[in-house]
Amino acid sequence: MSPSPSPDDNAIRVGIVEDEGLLRSMLTELVNQNPAMRVVGSAGGVAAARATFRPGMCDIMLMDVELGDGNGVALGVELQREDPGLIITLLSSHDVLELVLSIRDNVPRPWNYLSKRSSVTPEVLYRSIIEAAKGEVILDPELMDRSSPRDGTPMAALSPARLQVLRLVAQGFSNQAVAELLGLSRRSVENHLQAIYRELGISSSEASPRVAAVLQFIQQTARP
Repeated sequence: MSPSPSPDDNAIRVGIVEDEGLLRSMLTELVNQNPAMRVVGSAGGVAAARATFRPGMCDIMLMDVELGDGNGVALGVELQREDPGLIITLLSSHDVLELVLSIRDNVPRPWNYLSKRSSVTPEVLYRSIIEAAKGEVILDPELMDRSSPRDGTPMAALSPARLQVLRLVAQGFSNQAVAELLGLSRRSVENHLQAIYRELGISSSEASPRVAAVLQFIQQTARP
């Protein structure tokens, strides 16, 4: 493991639970290369994670779904119930977006998802960690690009421009980054988002309309 910054800094504290040793080492190396974050612990399975992590130790946990000695989802639920402030980002080689949606009523806060391939891309990994730490729900960019609205859903009524804005928001891009990628002003992106919330029936009283919109995106889209 690479040397970590001193424990009294303001870096995002990341835990890693991944049973593939090479991937665990790669993730550790990537995270520790970014001064905005640091790995505070890693484990190769359920038993090791229970022995390693304590409530309040991590801000974000990168969690493999399938572990050699158990299920990463069950472990994530357990750890998050012990530490409601913990943010879980699932790592998997498979599409687990429906799983992310299905557990939302049983956990203190929504989960995120990255494919294992995307998770070793520095740009994607760093963006997902930073935005998730702000309370956003972050979803794998490759799956978002392949997702299309199901017929008859409110999502299907969104214009192509608004759907593209929501796809990028779901990938963890800030309003400014979305504006730059689409060649729009930041105000235009904000206007698109307000229109999206209205069209999806998301009330301004929602704790996070942005998160609610992303969760509806999961629910109302299909992937090949």
